[in-house]
Amino acid sequence: MDVQREDVQARRRKRRIKMVVGAIMIVAVAGFGFSQLKPPVYRVDEGSVWVETVKRGELLREVSGIGTLVPVKNRLITASSVGIVEELLIYPGTEVKPDSVILEMSNPQLVLDAANAQFDLTAAEADFESLKIRLEGTLLQMESALRQLKAQYEQAKLQADVDKELYEEGLVARLRFKQSQLNANQFKDRLNLEQKRFDFQSTSNESELATQKAQLQSVRGRYQLLQDQVERLKVKAGLKGVLQQLLVEEGQQVSPGTLLAEAADPAELKAVIQISETQAKDITIGQPSVIDTRNGVVNGRVMRVDPSVLNGTVAVDVQILDALPRGARPDLTVEGKIELENMADVIFVARPAFARENSSMGIYKLETDGSFAERTTVQFGRSSVGAIEVISGLEPGDSIIASETSKFETHERIAIQ
Repeated sequence: MDVQREDVQARRRKRRIKMVVGAIMIVAVAGFGFSQLKPPVYRVDEGSVWVETVKRGELLREVSGIGTLVPVKNRLITASSVGIVEELLIYPGTEVKPDSVILEMSNPQLVLDAANAQFDLTAAEADFESLKIRLEGTLLQMESALRQLKAQYEQAKLQADVDKELYEEGLVARLRFKQSQLNANQFKDRLNLEQKRFDFQSTSNESELATQKAQLQSVRGRYQLLQDQVERLKVKAGLKGVLQQLLVEEGQQVSPGTLLAEAADPAELKAVIQISETQAKDITIGQPSVIDTRNGVVNGRVMRVDPSVLNGTVAVDVQILDALPRGARPDLTVEGKIELENMADVIFVARPAFARENSSMGIYKLETDGSFAERTTVQFGRSSVGAIEVISGLEPGDSIIASETSKFETHERIAIQ
């Protein structure tokens, strides 16, 4: 018969409890120990980072962009009428004068219309001269009649005055005196009426001649237009410079407004610089600028700022103030810098990668010995091409990592070796 031993089971139970408690204590101690350990520091090769020092002083604020040289005097030559390109006489790169014929076109119908318009003009001029002569003749006849009537009136008036004196002296009868007065008054009334007819006819002649002259000018204008179009079949450069483009071929039929060629004066060029829309807000006309043609640097001045934005940039026209270096020609790629303002006594640093104007971002600031760098929040202000103003977070003399830091941006502290 087995006898149950309660003391053995109790001892076993106590032993298990002690083991569990001991394991819990070991885990707790290990966990505390691990919590006190610092995570490993991310190490960066010193040659792979770009370090800059914060400074205080004068900062020239600039913006820059890429652009091209563009002629100040540029002429796009278009067709004024329908025509067929018969012959190309000058090719791109050739120097031209205002009357240089670039190409010749043909349009037989236009030539015929111009000839008919010339006949119409000749006939209209003849009609106008005929009407002018006829109206002048009529007016001369009326003027002659008016003068005769005036002479008759003067004679009748003189007779009436004489009869009046004789009547007062009793030398003529009263009836004769009254008849001479009546005769003079009748001539006076006829003279006034004829004068009104003459004035009316003169005004009427002017109106009729003006109407005929307007018709003549219309015919002359149509002829002049057709004649100009015929002359423009010989397409001329229109300025002194160089032919830039020839956009048609021999035998090609063109319609009015078709672009035929482009000529420009390469002696006077301007720079058109594309500036980022975020940097263009402070650009104003008259600001100084510097243009790098890759073969020399020249000074310039802002002459126009495009009011619209295209593909995230604003076009800025810069007037060239200095003589351009050799090799400068239209469409040459250049780099331009525009001076916005000169800021005195500001804290600034070389512009870190991805740093934006009037924003805050995390920057790695080096410790005193330069072996470690710790992330610091920095508030930036106004920016320039290669530098940016520091509002807070850094002091003059501090060193920062200005290069791209995306590889270790998850670490608050890094070691530099």
